[in-house]
Parts: sequence; structure tokens; C-alpha cells
Amino acid sequence: MRCDKFLNAVNITKRRAVAEDMLAHKVVFVNNTVAKKAKEIKVGDIIEIKYLERSDKFKVLQIPTTKSTPKSKMEEYVEKISEEG
Repeated sequence: MRCDKFLNAVNITKRRAVAEDMLAHKVVFVNNTVAKKAKEIKVGDIIEIKYLERSDKFKVLQIPTTKSTPKSKMEEYVEKISEEG
């Protein structure tokens, strides 16, 4: 699944447009590499989002098969590894 769609589908971002903006501004990293919106996300990837004052890291547990998932099921798809800052 594409990075921009994944961030939106698992509720890391509220809208896909927000995910696309974050990717355009190079604040999203996949396995310590700046991610582009078409980057394919796979199980086991580490996604890091660097905000101004903090950084969030997520480990991909599974890829959703639907366009969106309930926020209550977020833990099935990603595991929050750390929150720094």
C-alpha cells in the first residue's frame, strides 16, 4: 500500500491530503529514509514522523485491505514504538 494511503487508512493522519503534505515536506521517514507518497509500505517497516517538537515512530504490523479502518483498531495495524521530544 502507498505511504500516503497507509498513513490515512490506519488513522495516523486524519486526511490523505495531510499525509501528502507531510510527505512533500519530508517529515515522514520509512526505515530511516525520507519517504515519497508512492513508497510501498510493507509489514515490518518502521515509519517515523518528525514534528517540530517531537517525533513518533510506528512499526507496521499488517496492511489494511480497506480504504479506512476504525480508530479503535489502529493497534492491529501499527505499534507505536516511541514518542520522543
